[in-house]
Amino acid sequence: MPKILIIEDDVALCNILKRFLEKNKFEVDVSYSVFEGNNKLKKSSFDIVFTDLRLPDGDGIEILSYVKNNYPETQVVLMTSYAEVQTAVKAMKKGAFDYISKPFNPDEVLGVINNAIFEKNNANSETVNSSKNKKNLNNETDFVPGISSASKKLNEYIKLVAPTSMSVLIVGESGTGKEVIAQYIHKNSDRKHFNFIAVDCGSIPKEIAASEFFGHVKGSFTGAISNKKGHFEAANKGTLFLDEVGNLSYENQVQLLRALQERKIKPIGSNEEIEVDIRLITATNEDLKAAVKKGEFREDLYHRLNEFSINVPNLAERIDDLMIFSDFFLEKANEQLNKDIIGISNEVMDIFRKYNWPGNLRQLRNVIKRAVLLSQGTFITIDVLPPEIISDNLNGDYKKHSFSTKENEKSLIISALEEASNNKTKAAQLLNITRKTLYNKLKEYEIED
Repeated sequence: MPKILIIEDDVALCNILKRFLEKNKFEVDVSYSVFEGNNKLKKSSFDIVFTDLRLPDGDGIEILSYVKNNYPETQVVLMTSYAEVQTAVKAMKKGAFDYISKPFNPDEVLGVINNAIFEKNNANSETVNSSKNKKNLNNETDFVPGISSASKKLNEYIKLVAPTSMSVLIVGESGTGKEVIAQYIHKNSDRKHFNFIAVDCGSIPKEIAASEFFGHVKGSFTGAISNKKGHFEAANKGTLFLDEVGNLSYENQVQLLRALQERKIKPIGSNEEIEVDIRLITATNEDLKAAVKKGEFREDLYHRLNEFSINVPNLAERIDDLMIFSDFFLEKANEQLNKDIIGISNEVMDIFRKYNWPGNLRQLRNVIKRAVLLSQGTFITIDVLPPEIISDNLNGDYKKHSFSTKENEKSLIISALEEASNNKTKAAQLLNITRKTLYNKLKEYEIED
């Protein structure tokens, strides 16, 4: 039975969600603060943590960081208001599995849980290195070339640099597929028969970075109970991919530069140097040039990483590829969820084209996977889309609860009250107004309480 921890300071909402999950045969524990949540995590293991973004003694990002650093197999789902969706999307690059918007849709909650459990079980069944920051990715990549002008330029750059031994710096927004591009470069290089090692620099505490990169020998420090091979040695003759390289501390940048210059590493506690032959690919969503000017990133390291740079366009710049990407993610979701959805309705594709996709390809993939899971028919239709996709882009025809004119306010209020079983708090949330405003409108339109 999957075990879930809810961290939410709204006691009523927390209890409602707890009862709902328990009815669906999940084991549930609750906390109302960051402090209490961390204590629960120390005492018991959980498959999934649902955490609110705003808590009385901190925020959900703190919970996320704590879980990722200490319990990497636990999936974290953020609970957000509509206004916080952008923050939630940014948090996903830090390791959050997904987010759900308040007020909760029961099907959406169950869909996210099923996806999280699927991903967790799938990850456990793969043969991967025991390091939580390292993955051996010698499988086929998910790179989709695209046909838009922005994609054609990207494809041309990749084709040119892949066969070389040049270091590549990939720059792009979160969710644009920087790691997928790095894998594709590796697969089209002379090193394709050796390891591709991906490292998330943002999740490595600076105190243990040297051990992660260069390894250590047994007994070299407290906790070193066995010899450990570092990322550089694991990637020998292959490709080492450093994601979010701008997050490395200044000290770690010096260590990395030295290893790249000498092409030799020395595990912590060892007197022997190990020669390594790697190709380095790095990625960032930050402006490293600005970081160099501020003295936050070493200029000599920047130039060594940036022998060739690739700027990855965001999804809004590749809107002509939307159908291609959608079909690809639909096929993958069908395979992963053992479903057979034929396609995406024209109405949904219209919605997709109007949406700005702040989470880029990663968000599109998650939206389609969720929709495939929830779909009962043969096509993905509007009713299985997340609320923010609809409400952010559509006019009144498709908005379920939105005040667009005075004429439709009364009917929208009545509809929301019916859906909320006359619960005023929930109805106000559905309408995205305060309870006080709702009561004023009930009086104004003479709607019986």
